[in-house]
Amino acid sequence: MNYFVKFIIVIIIFLKSTEYIFAQTTQLRAMFYNTENYFDTFDDPNTLDDDFTPQGSYHWTWTRFVAKRDGLAKVIIAVGEGKTPALIGLCEIENRFVLNQLVNETPLAKFQYKIVHRDSPDMRGIDVAMLYNPKDFELLYQNFYAVSKDFLTREILYAKGILANTDTLHVFVNHFPSKLGGSKSSEERRIIAATTLKRLCDSVFAANANANILIMGDFNDAPDSEPIVQTLQAKSDFDTIVPTDLYNLAFPLSEKGEGTIKFQGVWEFIDLMFVSGNMLNDENKISCKPSDFRIFKAPYLLEKDNAFLGDKPKRTYIGMKYNGGISDHLPVYLQLKIEK
Repeated sequence: MNYFVKFIIVIIIFLKSTEYIFAQTTQLRAMFYNTENYFDTFDDPNTLDDDFTPQGSYHWTWTRFVAKRDGLAKVIIAVGEGKTPALIGLCEIENRFVLNQLVNETPLAKFQYKIVHRDSPDMRGIDVAMLYNPKDFELLYQNFYAVSKDFLTREILYAKGILANTDTLHVFVNHFPSKLGGSKSSEERRIIAATTLKRLCDSVFAANANANILIMGDFNDAPDSEPIVQTLQAKSDFDTIVPTDLYNLAFPLSEKGEGTIKFQGVWEFIDLMFVSGNMLNDENKISCKPSDFRIFKAPYLLEKDNAFLGDKPKRTYIGMKYNGGISDHLPVYLQLKIEK
């Protein structure tokens, strides 16, 4: 074999190896967690947070706050399984102070998470927020949208950025109105919230029909509820994918009886994620499959359900009694495939 042929073979091998390098994929995770009353210990005269002070009905002390703060950091690190999540949606956050404590005063500090947050008009002062790793997500734009002018509730957080130096991702973080105050009236409020969210998504699609949209949050409703199915128009059939439709990733798990909270012995799925159809295309730069959406069920997040069968989330309080858990919700996460 002459030198020229050897040279050609070396070039071919080199090109094949670089082709493999450039074609490799990266895996990133996005998670959502309802932190169940992540309050500081200080009284805010502008909100109804008196219960969560040392003198309040929960006797919320600095020691208990630190235990919850460190527990939340432990969960976030564990969800990453060696690489912390690129995006973290949070709700039931009191203020910027507790977020700064979480990202700066725990083992999360070494990951240098950035914060998207502002105080919401909620009467108790609980907000939505998003943490992001700037190495994985380049934030381009952020905004907060009021759900309604007629009642006070948490705003919808919107963040737009470049994920893994690859493509644009539009993220919405939500905490829909709860079921307190009557089933019908509360559902009407969630329908209004879903209407607002749908309008925001439609505006993104109007600019780009192939937009990558990731929606996460506590929707206080099941995957087959009217606000989710009729108003938000989230699809549960993954056989035919339309780029401008939204798809409910929690539906398959919900059909199996799984859930993120337990109410009167029954698991309910209210912490949900949705993606635009474009993200379900395996050839897209940012993609996922319905099976990439999961519940994080570490044993330390659960305790025995003495009133009913099985386990339940180990919450921070049971009634007014301190229980030492992290949250009454289980976190959810989504594995994203990034084509480099």
